[in-house]
Order: sequence, then structure tokens, then C-alpha cells
Amino acid sequence: EVELVESGGGLVQPGGSLSLSCAASGFAFGTYDMTWVRQAPGKGPEWISHITVGGIKRYADSVKGRFTISRDNAQNMLYLQMNSLKPEDTAVYYCAIPAKWGQGTQVTVSS
Repeated sequence: EVELVESGGGLVQPGGSLSLSCAASGFAFGTYDMTWVRQAPGKGPEWISHITVGGIKRYADSVKGRFTISRDNAQNMLYLQMNSLKPEDTAVYYCAIPAKWGQGTQVTVSS
């Protein structure tokens, strides 16, 4: 069974940092491009970052320069380092492959 389990969310002050992790299992992680998506309260899903099998990284303009995506194929792990967090980054963050999202981890940026 395909599983994606996010962790690392929490409450942080504006300007702070958080590091999210996604543990993947049940599929050949090293052969899949991986994506982070977020959904803020009352809004639709927003694609924020993507990393290919070959390590090519892409970011939404809203997070470019502040967030860094990475992966560890040996450990079947996906990461998202988030710096200089803003209140508008408040959302549930999901890691995703086609047709499958994890359960999400809540990130709240507030003073």
C-alpha cells in the first residue's frame, strides 16, 4: 500500500523556520517525482514545490528563495525546509505523487 506520512509542522512566529518531512513507502520512491502542496483555510490546493527523480527543483513564486525541497532516495524521504515564514504560509502541507497525497501536517505562522 502506498503511504505518504508528513511530519514537522507546528506553530512558529513570522520570520521563523520549520522543516517538514515526508516518509514514503509502498512504491519505488526513487523513480517518482515528488511534490509539496499546501491548502490554506478556505482556499484550494496550491502547488509549492517539486523535485524530479534527477533532482531538478522547482518552486512557486510565493515560496521561491525561502523554501528548499530535497529528497533522500536511500531513506525514501522527502523534505521541505521553510525559512522566513509569513502568516500567509499558514496551511496544511501535503507531500504528493500522482493520485496520492499524505494526511498532511499543519503549519501555523502567527505571533
